[in-house]
Amino acid sequence: MDLIPQYDTNKYSTNFLLLAINTQKILLMFLQVKKMSIWPIDCFKNQTVLIIGGSSGIGAAIAAAFVEEGANVSYTGATLAEITASKERLAKASASILDVRDNSAVVELINSFNQLDVLVNCAGVIRRQAELDPCVFDDVIDINLNGTMRVCAAARHKLAQSAGSIINTASMLSFFGGGLVPAYSASKGGIAQLTKSLAIAYASDGIRVNAIAPGWIETPLTQNLRDDSERNQSIIDRTALKRWGKPQDITGAVLFLASPIASYITATILPIDGGYLAV
Repeated sequence: MDLIPQYDTNKYSTNFLLLAINTQKILLMFLQVKKMSIWPIDCFKNQTVLIIGGSSGIGAAIAAAFVEEGANVSYTGATLAEITASKERLAKASASILDVRDNSAVVELINSFNQLDVLVNCAGVIRRQAELDPCVFDDVIDINLNGTMRVCAAARHKLAQSAGSIINTASMLSFFGGGLVPAYSASKGGIAQLTKSLAIAYASDGIRVNAIAPGWIETPLTQNLRDDSERNQSIIDRTALKRWGKPQDITGAVLFLASPIASYITATILPIDGGYLAV
């Protein structure tokens, strides 16, 4: 039975169609591998996983997934309030407050680990039309893009010791522009190119660097869009699977990219968007 949905090629852009199909193939492969028990049991046991920006949304779902897989999980939030709100859900993980704009704090956090096997960068903000102000633009870039680079650079020596992996968070807006979110779009376009560049730069250390590119996911960052009935419906109409994604829809891809099954995958930007980019 063909597990890949059939698409009307007259309706969809060829490049984005292939991107969507390849994404589905990769995720289907991951699910089939686990079902057939080829998935390496306990592959994350005794591994140390750090999720930057793991206190809510996609980051929290990823942290919970690694905990379930038996990893030693640490995560960060930008404020004490974020950490406090996440404690119940992530009781088995360690939490720290971190402002990714503070390079000294980033270095101090990374140096506190004796071992680091997987780094997931999820810290990010969106300021919407306020991003047209150059000062706001600078701040969004500093958090989303520069913050990711700061963490990757600080973690390189730890990850080299374990031949570990990095998973960054790109976006659909890594592939097309967003007139109402110029800084967010620029930062996510930058994340895609940074991921490819660091994959080349860090390969000699045995470090793989990939990125996920989530579509429209139900998180606090998208609450305003979901509350706008017209905008919400337009998103659902364009999405091939006709629904918003959930943070849990992202976790399988992250586990796959961090696992030994993906040992020959690096410099990849993996869309997880329900087929939105295919249109």
